[in-house]
Amino acid sequence: MKQPVSKHIYIYSPSGAVRDKAAFRRGVARLKKLGHEVEIDEAALSTWMRFAGEDATRLAAIHRAAASGADVALISRGGYGLTRILDGIHFKQVAKAIEKGTQFVGISDFTAFQTALLARTGSVSWAGPALCEGFGVGGRQGNIVGAKTVEPLVPDDIMEACFDDFINGQGEGAGWRQNREPAISATKLIAGSAINICANGIFSIKDATLWGGNLSVLSALLGSEYFPAIKSGILFLEDVGEHPYRIERMLTQLLNAGVLGCQKAVVLGQFTQYKLVAHDRGYKFQTVVDWLRSQINVPVLTNLPYGHVPTKVMLPVGAKVDLMVEGRDALLFWGHINH
Repeated sequence: MKQPVSKHIYIYSPSGAVRDKAAFRRGVARLKKLGHEVEIDEAALSTWMRFAGEDATRLAAIHRAAASGADVALISRGGYGLTRILDGIHFKQVAKAIEKGTQFVGISDFTAFQTALLARTGSVSWAGPALCEGFGVGGRQGNIVGAKTVEPLVPDDIMEACFDDFINGQGEGAGWRQNREPAISATKLIAGSAINICANGIFSIKDATLWGGNLSVLSALLGSEYFPAIKSGILFLEDVGEHPYRIERMLTQLLNAGVLGCQKAVVLGQFTQYKLVAHDRGYKFQTVVDWLRSQINVPVLTNLPYGHVPTKVMLPVGAKVDLMVEGRDALLFWGHINH
């Protein structure tokens, strides 16, 4: 039996206030049970309006995380709050912490931090779980809809396995199965697309920068100094609580700005917790996917296991990756990233 490797995990709150204190405690207890040393930032449970403390409080927490010497700096939760304090973050200090071995991990609102960090320094950070929504689930019997348990009783085992591989420097890629529609039509590809096409729907993309995250947060940074000028990258996207027409509207913004068409691939993760209405008249998320594929001459992949869902992989934002697709099966591969 593999012995757990203890790592130093620093928990801090750069975005929304932690409302579910029980989930926070469960998350800390879970990480300790997995064998890790958990250090909690002094302001992790602070509250100011909807935020985890005033702007200066949250900025100080980020910089304490960078100075902690921890193996992982993990946010407590997302929400909103990072976009408004980006100009106060010492990104060079964060980059130096990463060089010394501290890996910054988060989801949702954390996209603002990751995108700005990439634009300013080129440093790699990780899209993954947050403490509360990732490790702090449970404590109730679950919400039952029909025969399906919507809320997991324990942290997702795939999420934990991916986090374990990451924290031990063993994660080298992420594989998944797409939805049934094809990712690309070879007849649509423009010349010089740098995509290697084989027979039977097999293609590969080599040495492309992986970037992206939450679509709402990412699109809000467009046109600012915190939006990286990445061409020929692999852009992954997810969102929560956004109706498909709003997803399409944000994609249109990225499209009209020239962001989508200059990528090597667009990878769609999980878009969850929205409600269709009667006057949609058949307009749904797949409609948006079909529309996007009609607008750009690059592959649009689906069903990446990442987003506001229990099962999520770890993704190195800013790292060079390879993408291999055979039919519905897809694999992102980045090899060993030195921690």
